[in-house]
Amino acid sequence: MTAQTNSLISTGTDDKTPLYWKGSEQDIGYSDPQIQSALLDLNSPCYLIKDSQGIGAATSGQFTDSDNAGKNALAFAPALPVENLGDPEFKKLHGCKYAYLAGSMAHGISSKEMVIALGKAGFLASFGAGGIVPDQLEKIIQEIQNALPNGPYAFNLIHNPFAEAMEKSAVDLYLKYGVQTVEASAFMDLTRYVVQYRAAGLCYDDQGNIEIKNKIIAKISRREVALRFMEPAPDKFLKQLLADGLITATQAEIAAKVPMADDITVEADSGGHTDNRPLVSLLPSMIALRNEIQEKHNYPQPIRIGAAGGIGTPESTLAAFIMGAAYVVTGSVNQGCVESGTSLHARKLLTEVGMADVTMAPAFDMFEMGGKLQVVKRSTLFPMRAKKLNDLYNSCKSIEEIPAEERKKLETQLFKKDLDQIWQETVDYFQVRDPEQINKALKNPRKKMALIFRWYLGQASHWANKGEKGREMDYQIWCGPSMGAFNDWVRGSYLEDYQQRKSVDVAMNLLKGAAYLYRLQQLKNQQVWFPAKFSTYCPVPQ
Repeated sequence: MTAQTNSLISTGTDDKTPLYWKGSEQDIGYSDPQIQSALLDLNSPCYLIKDSQGIGAATSGQFTDSDNAGKNALAFAPALPVENLGDPEFKKLHGCKYAYLAGSMAHGISSKEMVIALGKAGFLASFGAGGIVPDQLEKIIQEIQNALPNGPYAFNLIHNPFAEAMEKSAVDLYLKYGVQTVEASAFMDLTRYVVQYRAAGLCYDDQGNIEIKNKIIAKISRREVALRFMEPAPDKFLKQLLADGLITATQAEIAAKVPMADDITVEADSGGHTDNRPLVSLLPSMIALRNEIQEKHNYPQPIRIGAAGGIGTPESTLAAFIMGAAYVVTGSVNQGCVESGTSLHARKLLTEVGMADVTMAPAFDMFEMGGKLQVVKRSTLFPMRAKKLNDLYNSCKSIEEIPAEERKKLETQLFKKDLDQIWQETVDYFQVRDPEQINKALKNPRKKMALIFRWYLGQASHWANKGEKGREMDYQIWCGPSMGAFNDWVRGSYLEDYQQRKSVDVAMNLLKGAAYLYRLQQLKNQQVWFPAKFSTYCPVPQ
């Protein structure tokens, strides 16, 4: 072959001690496809050499200081299996092969099928337990444990300041069935229930070392909340739990010595609850905070910091690892996978979402507090209608204060039912989940109005998950801009088809792409430059 068969350029200087490549000439590939193939062989090293035929690549041989028929050594990238990405302690603790977590999405969007499929392939995934009633959650715990008796799997523990009973029931079930990893999300501060889960799994082993059986991965976007999970459990909660007989004196003693969380997931601009903060700013800040806390407490095992929000391409995956993330967390991109608990309509719509097709809207669980979450705005009126409810809540003190014309619009366009009927359905809903909410509403007209408005906000996500006919314009689909980036990346590949998007394939391609791009950058750092087509990793079936 001639030197024109590839377009690599070496600008390396010749003032260093010359090295040569030693190996079989038959193993050298000189064309662009052959060189890229060598780079894609992640389990083998990649040697770049230069001789009379041009620049070539080999996955075998070695560099030497002895001349070997004029085959000059240009650059070298060691093997990088995808299981080597991230912190090995994360993989060891959670019993997974890869430093990757498929994060929880409420109402079972991150379904038991997704958790099981990823778990069998060596990935950790968290079941979206938010909003799932206790009886149903209990069955799902049993199904996942039967399918993955040795793990890995996790369950979400979502905080809702207006539904304390749901958090309590989830913790009770996790302790009953020995669920050893929970992903704690939406917490603004610690609660006695998350502290109970943590403390109830503490003991000393036969050698007197602390053993932590109940592991917590806390998904957080604010430093002040991260600090709560990096510090040991507050004494006030431990005293309450001890007095109530929910933990032992030994467990309370150990809880004062260990952090509340084993891992902190830094949640940047993501789908659902988010502060829309950029990962490149938030992650270094959280790592610095972790370092301060480690210096203070000198934990035997430092808390690991993972990255979530915006992870939807090999480039963003690699960027997170390069910035120091121990593991990466995906969310929005999993919702578009075949195992997702959402509807076919929603999954198909997600393939059309661009990075600008998302917006913030009032949140069901934090409506009274003004909480918002990020959703799809393409092909749905939900964000605009949810904002209308928020405006009415801020301007009226009760349902009765809503102007007659506005009330008629609500009943005919949004609720499509009389508000009195909606109230009765709201009562039925909370009687199963948290009866205290109804008691408060009967004493507070504004609280009653909030619960009625929350009926729409809650139903909108259920309609999207079920694919409710006639309600397409009200679908609430949680999504971040990573979905648009993902769609741009997979366009033209087999993953462009929403029926081909399997969660394991998405995970493997993200990690393989990140490893490939890292090796490419290693070679660039050695002054070998590649044509633009090399800088894109194309998804391949797994």
